[in-house]
Amino acid sequence: MNTAVHNKLVSFIWSIADDCLRDVYVRGKYRDVILPMVVLRRLDALLEPTKTAVLEELAFQKNEVGLTELDENGLKEASGYVFYNISDWTLQRLHDTATNSQQILQANFEDYLNGFSANVKEIIEKFKLKSQVRHMATKDVLLDVLEKFTSPYINLTPFEKADPEGRKLAPLSNLGMGYVFEELIRKFNEDNNEEAGEHFTPREVIDLMTHIIFDPVKDKLPPVMTIYDPACGSGGMLTESQNFVKDEEGDIKAKGDVYLYGKEINDETYAICKSDMMIKGNNPENIRVGSTLSTNEFAGTKFDFMLSNPPYGKSWASEQKYIKDGKETIDSRFQIKLKDYWGIEEDADAIPRSSDGQLLFLMEMVDKMKPLNQSPLGTRIASVHNGSSLFTGDAGGGESNIRRYIIENDWLDAIVQLPNNLFYNTGITTYIWVLSNNKATHRKGKVQLIDARQLYRKLRKNLGNKNCEFSPEHIKEIVSVYTNLQAIERVGEEGIAAKVFDNQDFGYYKVSIERPKRLKAQFSEERIAELRFDKSLREPMAWAYETFGEEVYTNLEKHQKTILDWCEKQELNLNNKQASTLTNPATWQKQIDLLTIASQLMTAIGTDEYSDFNVFRNDIESELKASKSKLSSSEKNAILNAVSWYDPTAEKVIKTTTKLTGEKLTKLLEHLDCTENQLSDYGYFATTKAGEYIEYETESDLRDTENVPLKENIYDYFLREVKPHVPEAWLNLDATKIGYEISFNKYFYRHKPLRSLEDVTTDILALETESDGLIAEILGF
Repeated sequence: MNTAVHNKLVSFIWSIADDCLRDVYVRGKYRDVILPMVVLRRLDALLEPTKTAVLEELAFQKNEVGLTELDENGLKEASGYVFYNISDWTLQRLHDTATNSQQILQANFEDYLNGFSANVKEIIEKFKLKSQVRHMATKDVLLDVLEKFTSPYINLTPFEKADPEGRKLAPLSNLGMGYVFEELIRKFNEDNNEEAGEHFTPREVIDLMTHIIFDPVKDKLPPVMTIYDPACGSGGMLTESQNFVKDEEGDIKAKGDVYLYGKEINDETYAICKSDMMIKGNNPENIRVGSTLSTNEFAGTKFDFMLSNPPYGKSWASEQKYIKDGKETIDSRFQIKLKDYWGIEEDADAIPRSSDGQLLFLMEMVDKMKPLNQSPLGTRIASVHNGSSLFTGDAGGGESNIRRYIIENDWLDAIVQLPNNLFYNTGITTYIWVLSNNKATHRKGKVQLIDARQLYRKLRKNLGNKNCEFSPEHIKEIVSVYTNLQAIERVGEEGIAAKVFDNQDFGYYKVSIERPKRLKAQFSEERIAELRFDKSLREPMAWAYETFGEEVYTNLEKHQKTILDWCEKQELNLNNKQASTLTNPATWQKQIDLLTIASQLMTAIGTDEYSDFNVFRNDIESELKASKSKLSSSEKNAILNAVSWYDPTAEKVIKTTTKLTGEKLTKLLEHLDCTENQLSDYGYFATTKAGEYIEYETESDLRDTENVPLKENIYDYFLREVKPHVPEAWLNLDATKIGYEISFNKYFYRHKPLRSLEDVTTDILALETESDGLIAEILGF
């Protein structure tokens, strides 16, 4: 969209706001009038030339044929479009015949709206246009607004026309409608500025996406093409894709039919998109309204091409119930299988965090890819994302699993990093993901990363946050680098850079490194006093005991309400089960019994400090057996935990001693892929007895993880990077997870050497000289 056309549209919007709406609507509501009226005028102007033919067809069906239900096909044929209006009115006639009576104008306007075909009535309903007409009539501005929109000096149709003096008026394309929407959000709705850009992608970004998607396969396009956008907004990507492949002056010149499909959650942008589909002769029924994530609208349908700019950084918590039931994923689009470290296939989590659903849109598109047995070309996808899709989420988490699923299936073809400030409402870095399930032979098993962030030209005037754009030459350069799978080093600070990686280069093992628990132990009155309170309810139990003393054991019911009221005032947020446990006499009795037994053990064992917890634990066991005290494992552990603490100088705590011989040993060595001498590096420590091994308790606070590249051997990495620094550590291979992440900074970062001390000193001295002179001048020396 050229600057002159954009400026004329902006001027037109401002004139409506200044002359008609300023005292009638608050700024944030201007779009409620301007958007639907622009759409309505686009439809109305197209129907004007065939108005007579439509009315004649209507009269023929009613009077001559006597139809009780209208034949829509005949009316569509008469109008020349997939929509029509059977009222006597046009917007121009409403304006030209208007009197001073706003009531009559309102009635005629509503009669005009009621005359539209059902597909336009739905658009009118989504815009809530009838209520706006009534409001404007009440405020006596309806005729003024009508005059603006029927002016012969503004062209809101998608076709070129002339003004009364014969000057050409440029058409308003679908992208132009996107600019109108953007202008309304940006200028008049600052309080909700986060909306801007969710629906609109700059023209040059769409141009780049269409070239990347269609150019490599331009000589083998299917005779019938389907294009889908799961977050279609006002439809810019869809219509521009269609224009691109059908452009008579372009390189592709597709001869077959192109069918567009989309889904949009916002009523306004859905209405804009659907109206544009009708204008262009596309099937408006293929554009659906509603949440793409909540409903699998096009289940079972596969598409040849998909382009999208889904919302990012936006919560999808309200849609979560349609995708997950508890921990179970119930939507097949997001159900995947991945192999664990041992190569065993299992169900995997493919659900990102609820605060950002952009990767779910990517999975929606992956779900809609055509298998190669259905189409030899397969499917090509281009999707815009922010940086979080590249690296958020830990190994085994939803985001990482989605990346892994896509890369391990060899669907990720390339990612292009775009310049900052390319979009209207955000200055953050964005990326185009390019996917294909039928990569060219030389691209199989590869992913190309293209850094185009320094490839831009500045705008003369900012549009919101947008201060730069791609030139056609920039787009051509990026597409050439992509098509030829080039690897390019950036020269200086400007220009393009690109690198080619194996799929595995982005994967890593997240390996758990364990260290032994080392505990000291000692009985004392202070330590065992803690056993009076349940660990999970320590705060309220301690307050209750301090406040009511022994009555918590003898008359707890009397203080029940006071205790619960205190908990509420302290905002402890106890659930029903916790509240019931807290006020149950059995809870208090259980804890005092535990304290009593601990006191008896302290008397029997004494208060000496033990450096070997294994000896201390054996002494406790012996004393409990001798006194015939019966404690559950949890009760016994509660006492041990109360009187022990971690100390690096203490002995290691033994978990178990096990025999490893014969087939059992052979299976373990095969499982760990190691030799018997290496077992200690996997947590099995040989004793002096043949075939006997000790396993130690692990200290969770000292547990660490290492990210080991998939192309590296985990054990070699452990010996090189971990063992020299922590000799007592071992590998816990059973906890190993596989993750994938992509870091442009890591791959394209170029170190800038610091300036020399001499240069910095020279500059400082020069500044000091300048400031001295200035000070002397100010002081009049």
